[in-house]
Amino acid sequence: MFPDSICQGRADRHANVCALTVSGKGNLKDGGISMGAETHVWIDGDWEEASRLVPLMSPYSNDEIAKIGYASPEQVERAIRVAARAFKSFREVPAWRRAEILRKAAQLIDERKDELADTIVREAGKPLKAARVELERTVETYRFAAEAARNLRGESIPLDAAPRGEHYHAYTVYRPVGVVAAITPFNFPMNLVAHKVGPAIAAGNTIVLKPAEQTPLSALVLGHIFQDAGLPNGVLNIVPGDGRELSDVLTTHPDVAYVTFTGSPEVGKLIRAKAGLRKVTLELGSNSPLLIDDGLTDKQLERVAAETVAGAFSYSGQVCISIQRVYVHRHVFDAFAQLVVNKAKSLRIGDPLDADTDVSALINDKAAQRLAAWVDEAKAAGAKVLAGGTVSQRVMEPTVLTNVPSDAKLLTEEAFGPVVVIEPVAAWDEAVTKANQSKFGLNAGVFTNSVEHALQAADEIESGAVLINQVPTFRVDHMPYGGVKESGVGREGVSYAMYEMMEPKLIAFRRGLLD
Repeated sequence: MFPDSICQGRADRHANVCALTVSGKGNLKDGGISMGAETHVWIDGDWEEASRLVPLMSPYSNDEIAKIGYASPEQVERAIRVAARAFKSFREVPAWRRAEILRKAAQLIDERKDELADTIVREAGKPLKAARVELERTVETYRFAAEAARNLRGESIPLDAAPRGEHYHAYTVYRPVGVVAAITPFNFPMNLVAHKVGPAIAAGNTIVLKPAEQTPLSALVLGHIFQDAGLPNGVLNIVPGDGRELSDVLTTHPDVAYVTFTGSPEVGKLIRAKAGLRKVTLELGSNSPLLIDDGLTDKQLERVAAETVAGAFSYSGQVCISIQRVYVHRHVFDAFAQLVVNKAKSLRIGDPLDADTDVSALINDKAAQRLAAWVDEAKAAGAKVLAGGTVSQRVMEPTVLTNVPSDAKLLTEEAFGPVVVIEPVAAWDEAVTKANQSKFGLNAGVFTNSVEHALQAADEIESGAVLINQVPTFRVDHMPYGGVKESGVGREGVSYAMYEMMEPKLIAFRRGLLD
């Protein structure tokens, strides 16, 4: 443990000390945490001593950031019981009040976004410019959630459409399901948490949040933020820990009504198998395709190349909808490939705290070693590396390949790294066919000047979204978001997620019974 005065006299930019306030048992208050601090778990509106402490290391420098308090399965059970008790009263909180809590939380995050961005950078290794964008989106997501709470509505059902339905008035209402178990990934540690916490609160549910092992700090700060915003104790509980130890409790406890998970297909399948009749939303893997048609002008091709580089290499490609496969008409292939290579080589690699950095370290050694092995596998099978291809100390250069065999992991699996494969196609039909040759289907992007080709792609590509004249990495936070095949089930996107976290109830009045 340590006193508040530890902040005095420190100016190390990696420590992010002097602007921070520490409260409780070495925990977070105003958006950050001092180097070497010890954190604990947030249950029922207060810090609770964790079962054990685990060092959290920086992905870029490998320095210790903090010692994270891991919850035990018993503590998670307690958090669930607390959330179930809190639900009994929170479900009755009116929509306007839930909206005000979310609006206030958004305001508090906005006021602290510089410190919070720094926290994201240090624990996730995300370049500062990308972390700042994430914070802007996080604020917007909670504001969308506030609006969703105010606009919850059912519908009138014309029962008299059937002969036996005469003399009835019927309508639907939506009721919160109860305790939501939310399991979040490392890559958007504030905004993807917001996509689960915001809709849950908007609906009137309570939450037990298990953040990714690498990014617990961005979640823990929400304890005091939401408390200061007026959220009743017990509605939001935050339990960092080992997913392998805690997943059974989170997905099988009888008081958990709904499980929302973003992560790998392998874990998602296990969660669905364990969840039984509980509702689940699973946002899983992808290897997003981008289709580029013939007939684009030089100016259009230049812009598409720039957006492709951004969509493939932002946050080192550690984005669910990062561009991984690009199918380009052979007439423009050479010009497009050269543009992408030139722009990829111009990206700045370095310290994520440097505001000019574009690409930094991958999240851990395992990710770096896996990607290096996949590139080597493709090269051994005849692939040509046009740019990058090397890994050093967790940093992978932006990598562009072509002539990759169709069965190589870089085409069949989710790379989740700064790698893009560009392949020529002879016709639009071939591009659409290759886009569908994947077990995933989250987002697909299409660039074409042909309305016919755009409509064909929209109709035939098997994915949760087909984005015309946009890269698949595009997302705004109120749009429906989710996939087909092994990309998951259910939809996020604030109001869509809110309805997923509720149950419809039919109310029917029969007239004339007492006449």
